[in-house]
Amino acid sequence: MPNLSGPLFLGIDTGGTYTDAVLWNEAGGPKGKVLAKAKALTTRHDLAVGISGAVDAVLEKSGTDPKAIKLVSMSTTLATNALVEGQGGRVALIMIGFSEADLGRGGLKAALGTDPVVFCPGGHDVHGNAAKLDLSGLEAALPELGGSVSGFAVCAYFATRNPAHELTARDLIRDRTGLPVTASHELSAKLGGPRRALTTLLNARLISMIDRLVAATEGFLGHRGIAAPLMVVRGDGALVSAAFARQRPIETILSGPAASLVGARHMTGLDDAMVSDIGGTTTDVAVLDGGRPRLDPKGATVGGFRTMVEAVAMRTFGLGGDSEVTLEDGALDPKILLGPRRLVPLALAGLVHGEAVTLELERQLRAPNPGRMDGRFAVRTGVPDRLAAGLTGPEAKLYETIGATPLALDRLLSSNARNATLNRLVSRGLVHICGFTPSDAAHVLAKQSNWDAATARLGAELFARRRDGRGQAIAATPEVLAERVLVTLTRWSAEYILETAFAEDGLDGAATVAHALVQRAVDAHPGIARFTVALDRPVIGLGASAPLHYAGLSPLVGNGCIVPEDTDVANALGAVVGQVRVSAEALISQPKEGLYRLTAGGCVRDFIDEDAAVLAAEASLRDVVTAHAKKAGTDDAEIQIHREFRISMIEDQRLFVEAHIVAVASGRPRIISVP
Repeated sequence: MPNLSGPLFLGIDTGGTYTDAVLWNEAGGPKGKVLAKAKALTTRHDLAVGISGAVDAVLEKSGTDPKAIKLVSMSTTLATNALVEGQGGRVALIMIGFSEADLGRGGLKAALGTDPVVFCPGGHDVHGNAAKLDLSGLEAALPELGGSVSGFAVCAYFATRNPAHELTARDLIRDRTGLPVTASHELSAKLGGPRRALTTLLNARLISMIDRLVAATEGFLGHRGIAAPLMVVRGDGALVSAAFARQRPIETILSGPAASLVGARHMTGLDDAMVSDIGGTTTDVAVLDGGRPRLDPKGATVGGFRTMVEAVAMRTFGLGGDSEVTLEDGALDPKILLGPRRLVPLALAGLVHGEAVTLELERQLRAPNPGRMDGRFAVRTGVPDRLAAGLTGPEAKLYETIGATPLALDRLLSSNARNATLNRLVSRGLVHICGFTPSDAAHVLAKQSNWDAATARLGAELFARRRDGRGQAIAATPEVLAERVLVTLTRWSAEYILETAFAEDGLDGAATVAHALVQRAVDAHPGIARFTVALDRPVIGLGASAPLHYAGLSPLVGNGCIVPEDTDVANALGAVVGQVRVSAEALISQPKEGLYRLTAGGCVRDFIDEDAAVLAAEASLRDVVTAHAKKAGTDDAEIQIHREFRISMIEDQRLFVEAHIVAVASGRPRIISVP
C-alpha cells in the first residue's frame, strides 16, 4: 500500500458505455494526486458488475486497503442518456387543477407519449388559496395503474404557493400502491405548471434507474468493506448524498458532464475555456467562465425537453463513439449521418458474443446484394422483468422472441410494423440495437483496440456495400468508409462546439452558421466569400476517445485544443473534488393590503408586518437548508441568504409586491475520520 498522508477518495463515473474509477489523494500536491484509474464496461443488466470491475482494478493497481477509503463519490450519464434516447419507466401523471389543454404547453404532451394521465379538480390560486379538491377519479384509477406503471408524478396548480393538494394525492397513492411518487413542489419553486409537470414526469421515470445504480454501488461497497459515505454529483456540479439523489434523480441529469467540468477545471487550472466531453452516447459542450461553469437560468434542456432543473448551461448532442451510423436518404452522393441513438458497437458485440454475431455478418456478406438491415442485431438489455410492465400484445410477443444473445434483424423483422414495435422496446430501455458505430471505425483503422477488430471490419464491409443514388457502392474499402466516419465525427464535434459558443453569445441560427463555417473550412473549394471564426478561449477535450476524435479540431474552431493527461477519467475525478451545495426558496406575497403571506418549506403563514415576514422567511430557510445540507452529506455548511424585492412607487409611496428569498448552504462532504 502506498505511503499516503491524507484521506483517500474513490471517484466513480457510470457512463453509457464505460464505468470509470479513480483513486485520489487530496494531500498529493496542489491538485492532489491520482493514484490509480481504471475502466470497465457498463453492464446495464447488473450495474454492480461494471462498477466492481473498475473499482477492483483501481484497488489492485494501487495496492490500497478498501478500509482506507474515506469518501466515495459518483457521477453518471445514465439519466442524461435515458432522456436523450427517450427511455425511462412507464409512469402515471396526475394533474390537479389543470385541463387537457395544458398538456399542449411546455412540451408536456410529447414527453408524456402513451403514458397514462389523470385529471383531478383542485389546486390553488397565486396566493395559495385552495379550490375544491376531488380525488375520486384518481382513487378509481389506482387499482389498474398500480399494476401497470413503475411510479407516479403529481403536479397541482400553483403547488409552489401551497403544496397541500399534492401532499394529499401523494399520500393516497403511496398508501394504495406502495410505488414511488414525485410531487412537483419538491423539485422546483418556480411558476409554470406544465413545465413543472414535465420535470416531475421525467423525475418519476428516472427513479428506478438511479435507484438501481445507487443500490448496485452500495451493495458493491458493502461487499468490499468500504464503509465510506456515498455521494452523487448533481447537474450543477454540486455533491449530494446517495439517499438525496434517490428521491430527486432528475437533478442528476447532466451529472456526468457537470462532474467533467469540475474535473476539467481541476486538471488544467484554466478559468476560461470551452469544455467538450465526448462519451459513448453524447457529446456535452459547456463554458467555463472565471473558473466556474455557467449555469442555465431557465433550466437544463436534455433530449429536447426544457426542465426546471438548475444545471450547468450545457448543450447535449447525440454524438459519441457509439452513435448509430446511417446514410442520408435520397441523395445522389449521400452523407454519413451520426446518432442521436446509441448502438452497441459490433466490435463489442463480437467480443462478448463471438460467433453468434460474426457468423451472421458473414452470411449477410455472402448475399449478392446489400440488405437494408445488414449489420444490425437486437439483444435484451437485461433489466428486471417488472420494468417491462404495460407492454402491448405485439410488444410482449416480440420481446419474448429477443433474448440475451444478439439476433440479426433481417431474421427478426418481417414488416415495418414489427420495426416500429422494436423501436418502442428500445425506447423503453428493454432492448439494445447492435450496429456499426464510430468505435467500430476506429477499430478498423487500428486506432482503437479494446474490442474485436475483426467483427468491426465485417460490419464496415457490409456498410461499404450500400449504394448511393447512382447505384454505386458508397466506399471502395472498409478503411475508406471508416476514415469518412471518423472525419465526420470530428467535423460534427467542431460544429457543436461553435453552435454552443454562438448560442451562449445570443446569436440566432447558431446551428446553421456553425455548419456553414465548418463546411467552408473543410471544403476544397470554399466559395467566393471568405470568412473565418475563432473562439476566444481554448477547448478542453474530455473523454477516453478525445485524443483520437479531437486531434484535428483546432483548425476548425480557431483556437487550441487541450486534452489533459487524465481526460479519460475526468468525470470520476470531478466527482471527488466538488462540494455539497443545496438551496431553498421562500416567497412573500401580498394577497391584500396589509397581509404578507409567506410560503416556505411546504408551509403557508400570514403576517401583518413585512419585516416580521422577512425575518420568519430567513429563519425558516436557515432551518430548511441546514437540514437539507445534512441530508445531502455535509455537517459543516456555510449559509448565504439572497433577497430580491419587487416594489412599486405610487406618488412617492413604496408599495410592496412580493419578495423572493433564497438560502444556499455549501460545504465539503463528510468523510470517515482518519484514524
